[in-house]
Amino acid sequence: MSMKSVREGIQSKEGGQQRRGGWCMESHGNYQKEADRKEGVEDSGLEIAALLMKSGYLADAQLSYAQRVKAKLLSPRTLVGVLLELGFFTREQLRETLRSNMVSVKLGALLVELGYLKPTELQAALGIQRDGENSKMLGEILVEQRFIEEYTLAEVLAFQLGFPFIDLDAASIDRALLARVPQHWLSQHSFVPVKEEGGKVLVAIADPLNLEGRKTAEKLFGQSTTSFAICTMKAIRDALSLLKRGMVQGDGTATDEHTVTGIVNSIFEEALKEGASDIHIEPMRSALRVRFRRDGMLVLYKDFAKELALPVSSRIKVMAEADIAERRRHQDGRICYESAKSGSTLDMRVSFYITIHGEKIVLRLLSMKGELLDLKEIGMPGRMLERFMDDALDTPSGVLIITGPTGSGKTSTLYSCVHHLNDLNTSIVTAEEPVEYVIEGIAQCSINQKIGVTFEETLRHIVRQDPDVIVLGEIRDSFSAETAIQAALTGHKVLTTFHTEDSVGGLLRLMNMNIEAFLIASTVVCVLAQRLLRRICPECSEGYLPTPTELRRIGYSNADLRGAEFRIGRGCAKCRYSGYRGRVGVFEMLILNELVKDAILSKKTSYEIRKISTESTGMVTLLESGLAKAASGLVSLHDTVRLLPRIGKPRPIAEIRRLLGD
Repeated sequence: MSMKSVREGIQSKEGGQQRRGGWCMESHGNYQKEADRKEGVEDSGLEIAALLMKSGYLADAQLSYAQRVKAKLLSPRTLVGVLLELGFFTREQLRETLRSNMVSVKLGALLVELGYLKPTELQAALGIQRDGENSKMLGEILVEQRFIEEYTLAEVLAFQLGFPFIDLDAASIDRALLARVPQHWLSQHSFVPVKEEGGKVLVAIADPLNLEGRKTAEKLFGQSTTSFAICTMKAIRDALSLLKRGMVQGDGTATDEHTVTGIVNSIFEEALKEGASDIHIEPMRSALRVRFRRDGMLVLYKDFAKELALPVSSRIKVMAEADIAERRRHQDGRICYESAKSGSTLDMRVSFYITIHGEKIVLRLLSMKGELLDLKEIGMPGRMLERFMDDALDTPSGVLIITGPTGSGKTSTLYSCVHHLNDLNTSIVTAEEPVEYVIEGIAQCSINQKIGVTFEETLRHIVRQDPDVIVLGEIRDSFSAETAIQAALTGHKVLTTFHTEDSVGGLLRLMNMNIEAFLIASTVVCVLAQRLLRRICPECSEGYLPTPTELRRIGYSNADLRGAEFRIGRGCAKCRYSGYRGRVGVFEMLILNELVKDAILSKKTSYEIRKISTESTGMVTLLESGLAKAASGLVSLHDTVRLLPRIGKPRPIAEIRRLLGD
């Protein structure tokens, strides 16, 4: 960011207010004293700024100006980041200062100021370190809590502090050097002597800011004859573990099929344990990254050595019955995995995607059986659920559409509906691509283009199976839309999903597929839009008062909040310091009455159809439904406003609760 953009950021900030009582000291001594007083969270940049002043790269006036700039910027910036962007010193001068003052630099402050860590994450890690039973290093806690990738942490420290970075290989470690060090010292201080060359011993260390560990190594091998290189903590532990078990021989590697199988299984087991919905296995330039999608958010699980990318991909291809020799084209597959620990069975849909660094693998985790939610458990408010079952599900025919973006829980709700309708007197036939949940007692067809089982061919045959209920995984084109409409016209009940923003959008999407308005009006019974919002952790939730800005965004005044009790999650061990645990469904149900059908036949605008729906059908919008849950302390107001469509001013909380029957 240039000086011009910094000034523009200052001018655009609301109110143009200047921060009072800032850190405008008059000498380096005062800066250093203030920096020493801090614990490296709120103003961690002062510590580094004091070192820069000591080195002659920064003046008092420049620091004072940068602090005023930082206070006025719209988006939060670190102090060091602002100083760099203003051009008061170069990155090389910063690195030189850090390298010559390693003893004075705190790890957390460094990572925050360089932009690799959020202040809130550092605060959480320091809290764990302070309250923990076992004394752990800060870097270890940051990696354990997945605030930073271990490989990134090691690379940042190596680059900023001027150390070489190495990929530690247990087979390359000099056993003679190892024999000179008690094993418990290596584990305690997290270092490994690697080799002796040119009269110097190279020692691999995970945290160069750990002065005690470095001094211990220098005491063993001599201060003047010891040099350090940085590697990951995992690499040190793995090397020590392999050496202890005697698994490393000569210059070979300790990698075999059994080890790769164990790695893949451990990824699956951990994903199952954490309740992940997806696993992302991504080859990077220098590592194989594994992330889990948990509660709708991607979080880091672990970084593995880059060399494992190919064997891990091959192992998963074998399990998914994909072409193990094909590495130039995208592939799909499926894995049925039985957990050795929990005894549960997972159905995993696998996608192999070719990237410049290798094959990226994404696995969608699906329950095989026994975990389908009952309709009463999906989170729909009482009165809405009663109407949904009476006026939509239990009608003899018609089209029921569940709509929302990818990852909004449409499939889970669809199968809950199927589960509700499934009995000995009902014939249910499905066409899905692919089958995501296997349900006993219904005929499920998985589309397979490779062998000619296409969606079009399946839909032509499905009506010949004498079904009472037809389930289409998704309406994807005009043909599938027409098939659903025609099936409903002949007396069938049709359940399907759509990708639209809200319930009215589902109706408009059908109209844009050139389906006649009179056919839509005469067959569509209900459109149910939904989203999933993160549930506030009940263990650490606390009361919250919305800001005026938040109220303005939704068009509310304080009078509209009567009876509301908003909450936020503070963050605790139960929720991994995120403040959230699990997810909650938010719904918008449109039951078509005569007024809505007339609006469709008259081809009214979306605004007019939505207005008629809210005024005549009792429809509660997605935003209103989310606000009701936020007002009950189940979800955050921040997520509600951020993730739900804001179309029109919502009604007061008390009115929404009355409509929902809460």
